[in-house]
Amino acid sequence: MGLKIVSILLLVIAIGCIHVNARSWTSDSMVIEMDRKVPSEVSIEVSRKEEVCTLCQDFTTQAVQYLADNKTQTEIIGILHLACSHLHSFKHQCKLLVDYYAPLFFTEMATVKPELFCEKVNLCNDMTLVHLSKRDNACTLCLRVVDEVRTKLQDPETQLEVIEVLLKGCNKIENFVQECKKLVFEYGPLILANAEKFLETTDICVATHVCRGSSEAATLKELLISSA
Repeated sequence: MGLKIVSILLLVIAIGCIHVNARSWTSDSMVIEMDRKVPSEVSIEVSRKEEVCTLCQDFTTQAVQYLADNKTQTEIIGILHLACSHLHSFKHQCKLLVDYYAPLFFTEMATVKPELFCEKVNLCNDMTLVHLSKRDNACTLCLRVVDEVRTKLQDPETQLEVIEVLLKGCNKIENFVQECKKLVFEYGPLILANAEKFLETTDICVATHVCRGSSEAATLKELLISSA
């Protein structure tokens, strides 16, 4: 798979990792430490290179480790098999696709290098100053992640690359090549469109409690836009 595809999948998983770890941060784990007596509302000036870059690398590492766990892989495959059961006459072929692509995906994810990945998604580029509150770091990174996923899903080149990779994979499934390609053509664009629509209509960062509320998310979005 190309790095673009890996980026889309890993960014989605990263949102979950942010949620799991958002409440466990301590001042010792932050790149810029603050005195515990300083109110969390006090804004500090940090750079994407020093702060967000480090967070991205941490979350990417945890996401890769999460996907490497056998229990996690089994659960993901089980969910995909359940989704296949709703495809009626293509249920069997769908499960074959899952069984073929899932191991490839997990293997590909294991090769992801956090430093290179975070540079690829522009979270470790040249310094760009933003004002963040100590308690808002997870929320801000989550918003960046969601925005990056949404941008990639809107890119026709990325969409075409995903479809092309799936079609090439179909050629390796003996006896089901045509059925596989039919599934890709029929459901591929639909899945991509639904994923983009879901991100546009659902405030993921608020829903997963990474951001405390819609007002906080809106404020940070404005800061991110102004610093871009």
